Amino acid sequence: MSKDQKFKIEVEDDKGVWHDERGPDGAPLIFDDEGAARAKLAEIYPVLVQMERYGGGKRTRVIRVLVDEDDWPTRPGS
Repeated sequence: MSKDQKFKIEVEDDKGVWHDERGPDGAPLIFDDEGAARAKLAEIYPVLVQMERYGGGKRTRVIRVLVDEDDWPTRPGS
């Protein structure tokens, strides 16, 4: 995997809609490492994560964030 990949946690609500897990500042939690994202997911939602291991349905996930080069800030004068 590329070192510039990012990962985030998503949780499904009761209506089947997926939402980003957010930090105290309201921004989505973004991780540089998939393992760190999965560890945080298990820390925040231990019961859901355990239930999913035993066939309780999928309500949480860690996904790779796709980076679009057009979204990056440009240098002045470029």
